[in-house]
Amino acid sequence: MAGSPALLLLLALGLCCPGIWGQRYKMTARFRDSSITHPRLGQRLELECLADKEDSGVFWVHLDKGGTLHFIVFISSLPRTTFKGNERTSTRFEATKDGRFYRLVVKSFMPQDEGNYFCLMNTNQMLYFSPGQPAFFPVITTAAPTTPAPTTQHGITEKDPCPKTPDPETSKKKELNFFCDIFIWVPLAGACLLLLIALVVTIMLCQQTRRRRCRCKR
Repeated sequence: MAGSPALLLLLALGLCCPGIWGQRYKMTARFRDSSITHPRLGQRLELECLADKEDSGVFWVHLDKGGTLHFIVFISSLPRTTFKGNERTSTRFEATKDGRFYRLVVKSFMPQDEGNYFCLMNTNQMLYFSPGQPAFFPVITTAAPTTPAPTTQHGITEKDPCPKTPDPETSKKKELNFFCDIFIWVPLAGACLLLLIALVVTIMLCQQTRRRRCRCKR
């Protein structure tokens, strides 16, 4: 049964185009424990398929992460189980039937068991598929490493990498003070220069007058 090309073709067509098979019967695949959202490594994971029709067998199939479809088991209405390779038992899976519940157990959930699980029923030459039940390990997010703040040694001042821009009001005040200083100190400096020139001229005139007087006495 596992190697039947016709079965694999029917499964592929049913997954790709479920609308062509009608919607008379409804099937639901889910975790038996509703509190489970992600399985853990090595966990015993139990799934169940609820079918509207009790007297028809159910297939369990697995669509892995790479998109490959795998037949797991067929559970008949008697019930009897047929696993891959036409085997009655499996080392990795268990399968049972309880009324309209067709249960599948993954004995030890491993990375190759990740994917979507479907149950399907073949009745009156029509296939009915359940929505897929995803079963993936939880995604582990790692926090980005934090960079430690730079330390400064004793006696060494660290330069600010982002110098502050001067306040516009402070700049205006400085400009006004600068212009006031110009208007005060420039005239004052000019007056001092004139006084100095006048003093130099007076001294020179006095010296010339003394020389003349000395010549007249002789």
